[in-house]
This record gives sequence, C-alpha cells and structure tokens, in this order.
Amino acid sequence: MISKFASVHKEARIGSNVHIEPFTNIQRDVEIGDGTWIGSNVTIMDGARIGKHCKIFPGAVLSAIPQDLKYAGEYTTAELGDYSIVRECVTLNKGTKALGKTVVGSHSLLMAYVHVAHDCMVGNHCILANGATLAGHINIDDYAIIGGLSAVHQFVHIGGHVMISGGSLVRKDVPPFTKAAREPLCYVGINSIGLRRRGFPTEKINQIQDIYRILFMKGYGYGKAVAKIEAELPATPERDEIMQFFRNSSRGLMKGYFSRDDRP
Repeated sequence: MISKFASVHKEARIGSNVHIEPFTNIQRDVEIGDGTWIGSNVTIMDGARIGKHCKIFPGAVLSAIPQDLKYAGEYTTAELGDYSIVRECVTLNKGTKALGKTVVGSHSLLMAYVHVAHDCMVGNHCILANGATLAGHINIDDYAIIGGLSAVHQFVHIGGHVMISGGSLVRKDVPPFTKAAREPLCYVGINSIGLRRRGFPTEKINQIQDIYRILFMKGYGYGKAVAKIEAELPATPERDEIMQFFRNSSRGLMKGYFSRDDRP
C-alpha cells in the first residue's frame, strides 16, 4: 500500500488500507485515516490530521507553516475531514496561536491550486473551485461554493449554502443561502438551485426569498430591515440563522442588489 519510493517517517500514524504513491514525503507528526489515497509528489508536514477515505492528488502540500510573519514556531495543526478531496497543487497551511489550527471539513472538495491560509475554518460539503484563495482567519459554513480564481479577504465569514461567482473579490461577509457576484461583490439572488438539490422545499425557499427581498431589495437600512423581518415574518430556523449572521458580522456585509446602472 506504501510505495518503496515514498518517504514516510516511521512514527507517522498511518491507518489501514492507506495508499501512498511514489515520491511523497510524510513527516513525523502526521495522522492519516483508513482508506485514504495519497498521490505522488505530495508533501504532508508535521501537524497534519487527515481523515478517512480522503484523496490527495499530486503536488499538494498540507500543514506547511503559515505565511504569517507573526508565526513563532508554536505547535499548531491542519485538519482535513473524512471523504474530502484535495486536488493538484493545493496548499493547506497549519494554524497560528490565534486559533491553533486550520480546518477543512468532511466531504469537501478543494480543486487544483486552491490556497487555504492559517486559521481558516471551512465546513462540510464545501467546494472551492480552481485557484480560489483564502487569506487567514476565514470562516466558511457548510455547503458553500466558492468560484474559481476568487480571492477572499482575511476575517471574512461566508454563510452556508452560498454560491460565489468565479473571479470574485470577497471583501465583506456573505450571508447564508445567497448568490454573490459582480464587482464590487453584491447580492444577486438566493441560491435556489442549490437549496432544491439539498432538499429544501419550495415553501422554505420562498420564505428565504422574502427575507432577502426586505434585506437587500427594498432600500431599508439593515437595522430597520431586521426589525421588520422579525415583526412581520414567521420565525423559522432559516430566518433565525440569517438574523444571527447579520448581527454577528464583524467585517460588514456585502452590498445589496443594484442594477448595472446603479454601480459606483
């Protein structure tokens, strides 16, 4: 299961039925779960924690030290959940003392040349398309999709079930269930196709749409919009999730809907 041309430290903790292809280097403080496949020319450095049945393609580098000048050699980790796929030349850096770890959840896909920087928290069932780049301290909730060649600013929060257009510059928080596109990045609708694929009934999708019409399309300030939603729309888990996201936003929210003629 382990090629004789691979370099695997004798103290690395390797599960059963793990395949390691030639010219891969695995350092001492590494854990790899059962059934994982690791392609050739992969580098897995100290602090890596890789789940079960993952696939890691050639050229990937996992758990390298952060590209953060404040990093002082403290012990941190980089974690990859079960059944996740890491494609060619992905870089996944370990954390710093700020959080202590970088995490990508289970059943997620990092396409070729994705970069995940220190202290990021990427949820389950997420997709980062080719060349997407995450700065440090970014939170991405479950089922989010980030288009190829997008760049996400540090400390941004991206909500669950979000779809972000390829080539986007993500400078502000993106609330759950939405689609985001244009420059500067703005709301362009809810991710109704993704929600249907994940089993959301039409009634739920319509309720989410009603919330975002008030938030982003009626011209209210956010304070007034939130008050109106809580006074007039029924309480649901989705409504409460959106309201909590708005209240907890630290970087501010992406722009509301505007027509092409309204662009600054």
